Amino acid sequence: MDSLKIICPNGHLGFAPLRTESFKLGVAAGPDVIAADSGSDDVGPVPLGTDTSTSPQGWQRHDLEQMLLAARELDVPMIIGSAGDTGANSRVDLYVRMIQEIAAQHKLPPFKLGYFYSEVDPGRVRAALRRGETVAGLDGYADLTEAELDATDRIVAVAGVHPYLELLRSGAQVIIGGRSSDAAVFAAPALHRGFPADLSYYLGKVLECASFCAEPYGGKETVMGEISMEDVRVTAMHPAQRCTIASVAGHAMYERTNPYDEFFLGGRLDMRDCSYEQFSEKTTRITGSRFHAADTLQVKLEGAGKVGERYIGFCGVRDPYTIANIDKVIGWAREQARDRFGDQGYQLHYNVFGRDGVMGELEPLRHQPGHELGIMVQGVAPTAEMAEELTLIGLRQLFYARLPDVKGTAGSVSFPLDEVVQASAAYRWTLNHTLPVQDALELFPTHLINVNA
Repeated sequence: MDSLKIICPNGHLGFAPLRTESFKLGVAAGPDVIAADSGSDDVGPVPLGTDTSTSPQGWQRHDLEQMLLAARELDVPMIIGSAGDTGANSRVDLYVRMIQEIAAQHKLPPFKLGYFYSEVDPGRVRAALRRGETVAGLDGYADLTEAELDATDRIVAVAGVHPYLELLRSGAQVIIGGRSSDAAVFAAPALHRGFPADLSYYLGKVLECASFCAEPYGGKETVMGEISMEDVRVTAMHPAQRCTIASVAGHAMYERTNPYDEFFLGGRLDMRDCSYEQFSEKTTRITGSRFHAADTLQVKLEGAGKVGERYIGFCGVRDPYTIANIDKVIGWAREQARDRFGDQGYQLHYNVFGRDGVMGELEPLRHQPGHELGIMVQGVAPTAEMAEELTLIGLRQLFYARLPDVKGTAGSVSFPLDEVVQASAAYRWTLNHTLPVQDALELFPTHLINVNA
């Protein structure tokens, strides 16, 4: 095979439905593989901790149906990674079940469905700690302790290409993956067909977010990546989009502090010497990427632990004097909560939109608030009843705050809603660590079944 073509219709399957116009154009271009990633830790720790999806099941099913019907019509592999936002075992099972239901609904001919799990038994991690192994923290996290492990409700490991390769070699025509590196979903079929790792991993990197590597911006549009022995070419399928030198090179910097390195289980993609060429109006050609195999195998772990039940409330402020003294107003409300509940055993958060609600203390203009502010109050406590009361105090006491020079009794704070609302329980990331392993498949058991619609 001189080249391999992969289309990616969605950078996070299910998060918003794929756009059918550009997807149909991609299918018409004759891809050899149809693939998409379906997960991210961008959605925060709640879905992993609660073992749920943040994406609506209807949207997930829509994308799976579009991809499955096209893949079976073309008789090419379909590959999905990080099923159901988190790649937890229940999300893999959910996607496997939907694939079976869609196949039965459309009376598809039989095919082989492969899948693998990524959840990690905490006992496996505890045993490593007790053997004296270091479970090293990433991005400022301290090395893992048993106490932090005890605070963790669910752990997933991030797979590389290895379980995908195992299933492809076993003849799987549709693959549903647990938690995985985004790029592994696309790199694996290229490696399976014999293309070099230097280019296969770059192919995965550029395709992982679908049309995010194209311009003008348009979410959930299909792009096609083509790999040969010499280069990677990426083409926008939507008629109004192009993959340009700027858009493709810029994607290497997306969501990262280091635009040159992408790490995987088993190695590192080095993009320092990448060369970008405008091959045609809609296509950019890339050469020069390098993959460096690791001396040891380190698998990334993601873990979430419950903090407490959560309620939220909201209010608005337009009074200039209150805005100028908003920290004192919040301080007053906090003091009332402290009088009721003491200093410990709960959390009370204020997000001040119009000042620093997005960036917090990193906001360079936080001392120049707008003419009106929106304040979201979050109360987190061991029980729902306590969280509700905590949030009501934290919200309503903003109205009653005592400030110097205020003579009136009302008007400083506006409540769009009188009540506070129960939200999802609050979770935090407990694990962002790497665990040494001897076998790249050790934490990712694979399964192969026949789907006979």
